[in-house]
Amino acid sequence: MSVMNDIFLNNEQVSRFLTDNRESFKQKLLSEAVNVGSKINDILEKGNIDLLKNAEILAHYIVEDNDEKLVEFAKVEGIAWAQHSLTLEFKLEWVHAIRRTLWHFLYQYDQSNDVDETSTEKFFELEKRINDSVDQFLNNFFISYSGYKDKLLLSQKKLVENLSAPIIPINNSIAVLPLIGMMDALRVERLEEKVLMGVSSLRIQTLIIDLSGIAEMEMDVLHQFDKILSGVNMMGCKVILTGLRVEIVRKVVAAGVVFGSQVDTKGTLQQTLKEHLNLEA
Repeated sequence: MSVMNDIFLNNEQVSRFLTDNRESFKQKLLSEAVNVGSKINDILEKGNIDLLKNAEILAHYIVEDNDEKLVEFAKVEGIAWAQHSLTLEFKLEWVHAIRRTLWHFLYQYDQSNDVDETSTEKFFELEKRINDSVDQFLNNFFISYSGYKDKLLLSQKKLVENLSAPIIPINNSIAVLPLIGMMDALRVERLEEKVLMGVSSLRIQTLIIDLSGIAEMEMDVLHQFDKILSGVNMMGCKVILTGLRVEIVRKVVAAGVVFGSQVDTKGTLQQTLKEHLNLEA
């Protein structure tokens, strides 16, 4: 019976074989991953990720059949690569190079022992276990990587939304809400929650909404925006709209939107602030 046939029972022996041949393993790995090999120092400097050390760790987890540590290691690696925006193409080449190098050393391990050839059945059992472990690492790596990126994008999107719709208190009773960019259905929906919560928490009596920075507002969005203004009025807060551009006014007329009697319109934000601050002086 071949020693390779017994790998399932002697994982520790194979692991020691890899440790004893660490330098040869690294050299073979570098020859298998030419493109990544030239980037090892850059990746170490940029992300503090030691590719050679991590390759050795992964190889040991695979031959030792340690699925729990392999999955956890894949998740940590995924987050690390996502945090430093490292190229996924390099990761794929590197892991496939680890796969080829590991098979090379399994063969060397088998050849170093004067035993009979491995049966076809046992070889394919081994092939399935080794390759399944590599694929399991890749799957968990990419899930972890994409999960981190998705959370980062969501966080950045929320930050942009907050920056693009800030409620700015002028004094104890007046606040300004400057809106900029494209106002779509999703954004106006989130604006509703932000405005109503802001009016309540800041106890705003007059909210000046400046629309001079709005590039576009569709018909359905106009109707939803009108509902927000009605909601603000119901909370006892007066609304003043400033900076209405010609394009927006035309759409308001075309949509048949009639802002409530509690909504005033003014030409510019500067003019409105000057009038209200003088009135309170």
